[in-house]
Amino acid sequence: MGQQRNEGEGNRTADKQYVDATKRFIDEGKVEPAAEQAKKAVESAEGAELRKAEEKAKKPGHGEQ
Repeated sequence: MGQQRNEGEGNRTADKQYVDATKRFIDEGKVEPAAEQAKKAVESAEGAELRKAEEKAKKPGHGEQ
């Protein structure tokens, strides 16, 4: 494997990889099954824990406003 170049913010290589992977996910028909799985998890006993984690993730990090 070659040496990776640091592209800094706005990393075009990472963006392209993300976009390509997202398109593949959609094209392979994985959206509906993933959405159904997420719905079941939220509606299960695990739901309260998931909502708590979501609220925690929404809070600003250390040093953020």
